[in-house]
Amino acid sequence: MKRLLAILALVAALGLAGCSKVPAGNVGVKFYLLGTSKGIDTEELRPGRYYIGMNEELYLFPTFTQTHTWNKENGEFIQFQTVDGLTVDADLGISFSADPKKVTALFQKYRRGIDEIADVYLRNMVRDALVEEGSKLSIEAVYGSGKTALIEAVQKHVRDQVDDLGIRLEKVYWVGAPRFPQAVINSINAKVQATQTALLRENEVQSAKAEAQKKIEAARGDAESVRLRAEAEAKAIEMQGQALRNNPSVLELRAIEKWQGQVPTVTGSGAVPFINLQGAK
Repeated sequence: MKRLLAILALVAALGLAGCSKVPAGNVGVKFYLLGTSKGIDTEELRPGRYYIGMNEELYLFPTFTQTHTWNKENGEFIQFQTVDGLTVDADLGISFSADPKKVTALFQKYRRGIDEIADVYLRNMVRDALVEEGSKLSIEAVYGSGKTALIEAVQKHVRDQVDDLGIRLEKVYWVGAPRFPQAVINSINAKVQATQTALLRENEVQSAKAEAQKKIEAARGDAESVRLRAEAEAKAIEMQGQALRNNPSVLELRAIEKWQGQVPTVTGSGAVPFINLQGAK
């Protein structure tokens, strides 16, 4: 009896040992190693527990977003050359997920798990796309705003390849800035500095011109003010003279108003009496 129980316990243990779990957010693919069924089970295994025998292997394909990076730290950065023939080092990342309806076809093509597919095949696709698209741009374009268009072109290039394979590509992106040869950085910085200096000088010239024009306009304003004042004064004198000519008695009235009661003692043609003295005699 004890022997029977031991045998049953061993069978149960072996059975449990052969069970594998497909976690939530994954799809499993069963692979047969030997026999007439050697190859891939066409049934995709949804989350749950499955018996995996000694002649079988289970591969898991996550259907949630996966992220992989290839950078200098892990020695997987990617190099490409610009149209100038200059080499650029780039750290890149990719985010994607497996299409749960196509994981069998995906495994049939690559016979690898998702991590190996990403680190080998997807990396090669990204590298080839970057080499192809990067060779169309100058070093200055990649150094500046052109790197955005470059990574978008790489992303489209890779997406066109993987859409039918069962991989949903979400994004290809730069991890930090591309790395350029120091001589290129020095040259570009010098050019940028020269451009900024030229702009500064141009701004100074324009500022000087504006200040000079301001002074010219101020002088014109002053001259116009003097002219208008002179014209006004001349007009006033002319009007006053005309009024006096039309009213000669006004002069006598003004003289009387200013007379202090003393009769002029100077005679002659140059003397102008304030009062007609002939009448006094």
